[in-house]
Amino acid sequence: MPIVSLDDFAAGVPHGTTIAGLDLGTKTIGLAVSDLGQRFATPRKVLRRTKFTADANALVAALNDDRIAGIVIGLPLNMDGSEGPRAQATRAFLRNFGRFDDRPVLLWDERLSTVAAERGLLEADVSRRKRAERIDSAAASFILQGALDRLSSLRS
Repeated sequence: MPIVSLDDFAAGVPHGTTIAGLDLGTKTIGLAVSDLGQRFATPRKVLRRTKFTADANALVAALNDDRIAGIVIGLPLNMDGSEGPRAQATRAFLRNFGRFDDRPVLLWDERLSTVAAERGLLEADVSRRKRAERIDSAAASFILQGALDRLSSLRS
């Protein structure tokens, strides 16, 4: 699983394929998927984390179900742009996940993505219980949409 630059990701993930967005948490993995035109991100079901091998297999199965060509994963940077323990945990997950999957990966700055996702769910008047169930996939959708918008501007 190569971690690639934005330009390499744009070149290596053909237009007309789907892209996944991931919000990696300690208890769940939020998942979102693009349309074939790579314009819109749609939240998918949250994957509950158990043990790494089971998590990796479930994630590969979900990626295969949607015929994903590339993965955008949120990199949880500190507000000053530095990498803390959560960013290091994301990189460790990717190193280990590389044994299970070889799709290209783009790291995307996810600062405030969960805040933006929660704001969107509040504006949609989603109940507190349902927000808790959907927040990680909504954050994954927010992360993926940012990457899709940037890819679209590169390809124009």
